[in-house]
Amino acid sequence: MIWSVAFALLGLLSLSIPVGIVLFLLGFGIDQFFSAFPLIRGLGQVVWSASDSSTLIAIPFFVLLGEILVRGGIAEKTYASLDKWVSWLPGGLIHANIGTATMFSATSGSSVATAATVATVAMPQAEKLGYDPKLFSGAIAAGGTLGILIPPSINLIVYGFLTETSIPRLFLAGLIPGVLMALAFVLVTAILCLIRPELGGPSRSFTWAERFASLVQLVPIVILFVTVIGSIYAGWATPTESAAVGVGIALLIAVGNRGLSLPMMRESLLGTVRITAMIMLVIAGAYFLNFTLASAGLGRELRELLENLHLSPFGTLLVVIALYIVLGFFIETLSLMVATIPIVVPIMAGLGYDKVWFGVLMIVLVEMALITPPVGLNLYVVQGARKSGTLGQVMLGTIPFVLVMLAMVALLILVPDLALYLPETL
Repeated sequence: MIWSVAFALLGLLSLSIPVGIVLFLLGFGIDQFFSAFPLIRGLGQVVWSASDSSTLIAIPFFVLLGEILVRGGIAEKTYASLDKWVSWLPGGLIHANIGTATMFSATSGSSVATAATVATVAMPQAEKLGYDPKLFSGAIAAGGTLGILIPPSINLIVYGFLTETSIPRLFLAGLIPGVLMALAFVLVTAILCLIRPELGGPSRSFTWAERFASLVQLVPIVILFVTVIGSIYAGWATPTESAAVGVGIALLIAVGNRGLSLPMMRESLLGTVRITAMIMLVIAGAYFLNFTLASAGLGRELRELLENLHLSPFGTLLVVIALYIVLGFFIETLSLMVATIPIVVPIMAGLGYDKVWFGVLMIVLVEMALITPPVGLNLYVVQGARKSGTLGQVMLGTIPFVLVMLAMVALLILVPDLALYLPETL
């Protein structure tokens, strides 16, 4: 049954059928071919159970928060401010790409929205100043992946919901690895541009007066992040409540930026509905598929398969890491998570691995899926914003950042406290 389900999943996805529908179809197939009981009769109850959690209300709020920031004109001012602070480094504006992506990751929770925002603002500058298109676009695609690791993260919310893990603990666990990855992206870019200066374009310097004056543009984003995340850890608000507060602050920022209008709000709300509907369809489909898989005994088969390999817990972890890297080439990130979490996480927890730590490790692996072909969404988002060149250039530009992600996976294994220190301390 394991191989039948795996090939069916890849086959249906290759037909470009929406992922949520694919998960339901797999569930129906398992019911027909691998179960002696009419599992489809539990469809209504399972779908209702997947959607009646108050935790999931945080998802549309965080999506709306990101939509308001993206469409309210905040990105341009953030980018211009960071340009004044980091463009003197080898690599110039590429560091502003990474910095802006990091700041938006800390507020929107969506990698694709972050990549699209930064790409729209930055690409005209790359063409004007003569930057290498590969590294410049690759840095945007990679920086956008931080949106699912640095809190607040929609993917961490989904992970916490599916594994019954504390979302505030997950948010804390993702903070240090996320910031370290952003710094590593900057370091790798600087080293590459020192070795080959033609990759980075011209470095520019600004006066300290100009730099400090530009900080005014960063203050609203910092206030938003501190309020959303700080209210959770101060015990003043749940993740859902803090997301709602964040939407209110984002609206005030848009008003101050003169970016609030009826057309902007209409587009933000429509975007929120589309993204939330997609996420909820995937979650409901995953719940039904997991129900049928568990009822048909796939979890038992998978455990027996791993036991027959006679691997140590560390060996099993390496197999799981390799599995996520390979699947990430073919399956979209959220779909990859919801299709595998209910099967993989109980096995890893049974081997003694902390669910919070494994959640961060999984998110880093899933981040790679956003910038590895052929399904890496950020690759297509950045290429769409470029309006010139080839997709292959963007793919080549992400290679150094994929290596950074692999290094972070190794670092998390060697030093688990990178993810666990803050949750255990606070």
